[in-house]
Amino acid sequence: MKISHTDIYRFSIPMEPFTIATGTMDFAQNVFIRIHTDSDHYGVGECSAFPMIVGETQETCLAMARDFAGMLKGKDPLAITSRLQDLHNFTALNSTIKSAFDMALYDIAAKNEGQPLYRYLGGEKRVIETDMTIGIAEPEEMAETAAKYQKQGARIMKIKLGKDPDLDLLRIRTIRKKVGEQIILRIDANQGWSFDDAIKCLNGMQDLNIEFCEQPMRTWYDDKLPELKQQTNIKIMADESCYNHHDARKLINSESCDYINIKFAKSGGIHEGLKIHQIANESGIPCMIGSMLESRIALSANLHFAYACPGIKYFDLDTCLLGHLVDPVKGGLSYDGFFLDIPETPGIGADADEEFLKSCEKWSI
Repeated sequence: MKISHTDIYRFSIPMEPFTIATGTMDFAQNVFIRIHTDSDHYGVGECSAFPMIVGETQETCLAMARDFAGMLKGKDPLAITSRLQDLHNFTALNSTIKSAFDMALYDIAAKNEGQPLYRYLGGEKRVIETDMTIGIAEPEEMAETAAKYQKQGARIMKIKLGKDPDLDLLRIRTIRKKVGEQIILRIDANQGWSFDDAIKCLNGMQDLNIEFCEQPMRTWYDDKLPELKQQTNIKIMADESCYNHHDARKLINSESCDYINIKFAKSGGIHEGLKIHQIANESGIPCMIGSMLESRIALSANLHFAYACPGIKYFDLDTCLLGHLVDPVKGGLSYDGFFLDIPETPGIGADADEEFLKSCEKWSI
């Protein structure tokens, strides 16, 4: 089997503005690709650029995608490790757009075996319930959003903080008062706090039954994570501090975190995500599967990955529920409330809606 060509689409998804500590997004800066082969199979991949975190934009992803497509043409898509090494040899970083190509290669491989991706990866289905994320706003507005999700059946909520320590404490207290004690609350500061801010906030909410805090400080304060972990009883999850399995190893060996968040946009996709999971699982560190602002295409791949990784205990797969104004996907994962499932279709099982693609700028390489 050889790669014949790759179709690349500017996969912009309009959405309601979504705010975290590092900025606001008013549309999902996504890229969709189809890697075609000389067989009956093609693979689909999607990535979501989040420049305030990964440093990639939709434009940089599209530019690199055209380069990647050219260098993979005529090569064996089933040799996944070699194909990904081709990309790594060309550029050291650019993990977001790499994840779309990684995903498409795995889609081809699973389709070639006639298996859903999770079975191809050696996994099995289990019950998976996503949290719902609440972006940064005024305390009462965030509390009302939490109450809305609660009425819809959400039992787990991730609260974005990191803008202002005093206001952050008011935000989380207002939300906890609004939703009561039965809702699981986890927080994500998205690197927004200094060390002193993190100590103040985490110790100031120790009575609120917070499940964990995701990425409290900028990554250049990673050396202070062990001290922070010792000074609070709230568990620490590394997100932006962990891009690859080497980051995971260093975080674990330095006792810097309790949990690790795996995201394809950081790891470069499934291949490296599996390595992160393996190192964390061997060390008894539970993981989360997270995402940026992907559609149900990439989220379907996330779900397959979660089925294949028993060490993933936490699930943040709500991105297409966070104000996407259109659903540009056919097939793929479905939501029963906040519980996820996926059909027994070979490969990822999701594809782009052809009508939506007609409106997307396209390159064929």
